[in-house]
Amino acid sequence: MASAFSHIAVPALLYASFKSDSVNFKLFLLAAICSVIPDVDVVAFKFGIPYESQWGHRGFTHSLVFALCLASLLTCFHWQLRSKPWIVFWLCFVSCASHALLNAMTNGGLGVALYWPFSLERIFLPFRPIQVSPIGVSSFFTEWGFRVIVSEPIWVLFPALVIGIIGAALRRKYEKSLQV
Repeated sequence: MASAFSHIAVPALLYASFKSDSVNFKLFLLAAICSVIPDVDVVAFKFGIPYESQWGHRGFTHSLVFALCLASLLTCFHWQLRSKPWIVFWLCFVSCASHALLNAMTNGGLGVALYWPFSLERIFLPFRPIQVSPIGVSSFFTEWGFRVIVSEPIWVLFPALVIGIIGAALRRKYEKSLQV
């Protein structure tokens, strides 16, 4: 997996690019949670569920159907988020789905069940430059963890920062054009 830091980069760049009354900080926080929630499946290890199971790590919680269901459920809270339903849906869906796509770009593990329940096949994307992250915080204080810390800024955080800055600049330019 990519680490939680990299997963949060996607909702952060969306927030920077589309910040408004509807894309507010509360919605950003919810989207950030959506971007890491697929890894709740690591509890499967505690219950003896094998990694390769559809219920195991990188299984159903890493699917587009899971992202769709989660985003649909969270859309019900658009009033509390002071946002439009379609904005809540898309921000949460993209943030959750990005988790699986980032994991599919890693160089290890069994792939992600992106198309579950229609296919149990675990997939990777053709381009896999991200060093797979160890499971567990203590593992980050190893050589493997160091490789992840070096890999993710190059392949995820820096590109997200650049896209976020460009998006924020375009948003500000658009907002200024409306004031004229």
